[in-house]
Amino acid sequence: MPARPPTSAVLVVNTGSRRGAEAFPRAVDGVRAGGIALTATHAIRSGDELVAVLERVMTEPPDLLVVGGGDGTIGCAAGHLAGTRTVLGVLPLGTANDLARTLQIPGDLRAACAVLTDGKDVDVDLGRADGRPFLNVASAGLSVAVTDALSPALKRRLGPLAYPLAAVRAYRRHEPFVARLEFPDGDHPTLTVPDVLQVSVGNGRHFGGGATVAPLADIDDHALDVAVVEQGRLRDHVSMARLVRSGHFVEHEKVHHRTTRRVRLVTDPPLRLNLDGEVVGGTPTTFEVQRNAVHVRVPQHATGARHDGD
Repeated sequence: MPARPPTSAVLVVNTGSRRGAEAFPRAVDGVRAGGIALTATHAIRSGDELVAVLERVMTEPPDLLVVGGGDGTIGCAAGHLAGTRTVLGVLPLGTANDLARTLQIPGDLRAACAVLTDGKDVDVDLGRADGRPFLNVASAGLSVAVTDALSPALKRRLGPLAYPLAAVRAYRRHEPFVARLEFPDGDHPTLTVPDVLQVSVGNGRHFGGGATVAPLADIDDHALDVAVVEQGRLRDHVSMARLVRSGHFVEHEKVHHRTTRRVRLVTDPPLRLNLDGEVVGGTPTTFEVQRNAVHVRVPQHATGARHDGD
């Protein structure tokens, strides 16, 4: 759907993200250069501050909420916008920027600002983990250890290359766990896997700086792609790694893949969760998809999602 000029617009930038601090004044100028009148601008540094600002902003929802930051920041904002008429504008200022990759939003700040004026609006699904929002992927296991190993300094210095380095460090220390998947809607039988490296629940198409959730995964397909990766041997994971960019790793014999709208994950021992790069909550957890939850402004040529109108 062609974008309508907003009568009210708010800018929120996470200045603690990889490029946020230096980008904030340029983001303000870039948005205004497109003819968008900003009714308020907010530079935030913490998750608590982000939530407080979003709650305040959404008491009188603007037509357009422009959010600059990484995937965790944008996912949090999406949770506050879900089910409203407010359109989400994305300025990818993080390390992975997987949502921007899915929706073909440019990484260049000036070009991303231009999308806010020249783009179109599409609908995307939102994942929920016991109510907590995520746009790309929620996971338990190795990914949490990877996030723990990703220091802010490492992300600033190496950018997306920080992920494989952190993954190697985390892999060496990983302890396998038991995972049980229960499907409340009865679309699959319960699955129990005794020796697990990681469980991922994908709503979007990309995660981890460009890996693909599954070959046919889309952020507007109204489904979650669940992958349980067995601990296996090092050679299994090396062969999987070759298939991660395309998403075909889900076809590996050590991966159990299911597509569903709702799944409950129970682990032994209980584990923390990674939601779009932020470690929050823990198992057991019920994941579900909220279809067409958020309106997002994307480039006119983008094919990663469409406007459904419901």
